[in-house]
Amino acid sequence: MKKEIISRMIVCFISITLTYAVGEIYTRDYKKAIQTEAYYYGAKADIIYKVQYNLKKWGYYKGEIDGIYGYQTFQAVKAFQAKNGLQVDGVIGARTLSALGLSTGTTTSSPGYSSNNADVNLLARLINGEARGEPYEGQVAVGAVVLNRVRNPQFPSSVAGVIYQPGAFTAIVDGQINAKIEESSIRAARDALNGWDPSGGAMYYFNPAKATSKWIWSRPLIKIIGKHRFCK
Repeated sequence: MKKEIISRMIVCFISITLTYAVGEIYTRDYKKAIQTEAYYYGAKADIIYKVQYNLKKWGYYKGEIDGIYGYQTFQAVKAFQAKNGLQVDGVIGARTLSALGLSTGTTTSSPGYSSNNADVNLLARLINGEARGEPYEGQVAVGAVVLNRVRNPQFPSSVAGVIYQPGAFTAIVDGQINAKIEESSIRAARDALNGWDPSGGAMYYFNPAKATSKWIWSRPLIKIIGKHRFCK
């Protein structure tokens, strides 16, 4: 009799433990699922650039892509939500981001661009291949040009897309992107991703001693850093 009671107690204990464990797993997964940050009218964040870009591409938004959640963006978001069967509240949450084709994971905001390790590493390699040996400010400026293009609707909307756009950078063509990376290139990539833009908003740069394109010389000059001319 005692053995039977003890057996039942053990079974009961195991059942309670399993129920608690499963509950913990569901709770953890639920918290993970809802951790996406929501963006409201007046917000200024890196993800807003991408929201504006997609809304503009699909004809909902006609303003500037500036990363600021202003009135025009707010109206465009609501129009998009109404068209796609979402709650029309102007809040850019998980469902709206998903409908826009954007990641619903958490992002790390910075004054200039939302970054991850892949972006840092790739941008550092591009800087290393294009501006190795240049003044540090010039290295950061090269990284800033990449990010300026990411924010411009005329270019791909990702770091990788801009860097690997056919014919965009010499380092891709000549293989210098695979050269042994220097520490300064990594620091320059991080500084650019954190919002420093020594290029003054440049979309292009070139070395006058090596440039073979007549078109690049037609671009309005912003400044010269080291051997590179940075242009609009």
